[in-house]
Amino acid sequence: MTAAAVLSPSSQATSEIPAYHQVPETEYELGVKVEWADLATLDLSKFDQPGGNEELSSQLFEAIRRSEQVDQQFAIGKEVFQLPTEEKQKYRADLEHGGYNGYKPLGLRHQETRPGIFDNTEIYNIPKFIPALEQAHPDVIHAHRREIEAFVRYIHENVVGKLLVLFARVLELPDDDYVLRSHRYAERSDCHLRYMKYHRRTPSRIGRWVCMPSPTSTSTSVSGEEAEGGESYHSWKWVEPLPGSITVNIADSLEFLTNGFLKSSIHRVVAPPPDQAEIDRLGVLYFVRPEDSLELKPVVSRVLERLGYDESTDGGAVGITAGEWVKARVASGVSRGNRRGVMCLSSILWEGKSAKYYD
Repeated sequence: MTAAAVLSPSSQATSEIPAYHQVPETEYELGVKVEWADLATLDLSKFDQPGGNEELSSQLFEAIRRSEQVDQQFAIGKEVFQLPTEEKQKYRADLEHGGYNGYKPLGLRHQETRPGIFDNTEIYNIPKFIPALEQAHPDVIHAHRREIEAFVRYIHENVVGKLLVLFARVLELPDDDYVLRSHRYAERSDCHLRYMKYHRRTPSRIGRWVCMPSPTSTSTSVSGEEAEGGESYHSWKWVEPLPGSITVNIADSLEFLTNGFLKSSIHRVVAPPPDQAEIDRLGVLYFVRPEDSLELKPVVSRVLERLGYDESTDGGAVGITAGEWVKARVASGVSRGNRRGVMCLSSILWEGKSAKYYD
């Protein structure tokens, strides 16, 4: 989904860093005729207007206008990845044990379907700024903490928060805040801001860059990407990078909570067009996840009952909490023994329970 609402001004940066300038749109013809994915758009400015909730609930679209705040997040991310490797390694995430906040080095995962080729991504994840999740960060993060937190809280509360209210209305749940109550910013959960850098490849190693799994969060706000290359699943279609926009993906948690009525987005990142092949690509993403203690089981909904989504199919993730699911999946994904590359159906086992995911 794509979104259109104005971000509130952030607090002034505590130290100056070079301004970030978005890469110009490619002039390369992506094909004889590019078939863009048909992404819906929702005007959140109508949320507080008379009848606005009803109109937005029926459309369930999303669009948010990007401002200088977003470009500032790209600039901060760029500064993080320009740090010396030994400095970044001080903040390495404990990926092998299901941790992911902090730094994920380049080339950690081997693509077994392409011998000798490792992933080309660096990641830095920042958890919510709450006492339970405080951790060490590079100086550049601390220097810009106030504006990072303001950006994250705005997305969490004013974009995703409104969407969760709309989902509750669409599902005819007991009250509008039903889903929102399990996604409170102040409570412990695996929500995080991600800076992600795709390093350019040599021509002999371009191929398809990385095959993305279905996201593990409730929804994932992708604040733009620096170059063309994102695709969504089902006869793969390009996702058009609309100026001044972000993209919101539905993720695993909402699929679990609605028993498959809402589908987790399966997507991949492909090699960029030739005129952008020499560009390192930068992404800014915000993952919204349920509170750790929430059991991932379908909600009781009159809509799901009417449409036949009220009966469990194969048990899904029932019995797994949101916190357990994320840690099991991260630990599974980082294992060098796991097959990665071509889309495949796998499962995670947790205390005798299984949950399917795409990887």
